[in-house]
Amino acid sequence: MSAIDPTPLLWRKSSYSGTGGGQCVEVADALPAVRVRDSKAPDGAVLSFTSEAWAAFLTAATHEEL
Repeated sequence: MSAIDPTPLLWRKSSYSGTGGGQCVEVADALPAVRVRDSKAPDGAVLSFTSEAWAAFLTAATHEEL
């Protein structure tokens, strides 16, 4: 089991999200990983991706390949 880093994460979301509280995700850098969570449930589940996997996802989303 890996140790949990007690350092608080700096969560951010897209500037396209607006303030309406819609369906958004928040992202935090937790090197060497990227953490992702639902902005409506900040105490809920957090997904962890390698930086490479996250970059590949963003590239695919940008090019509408999902």
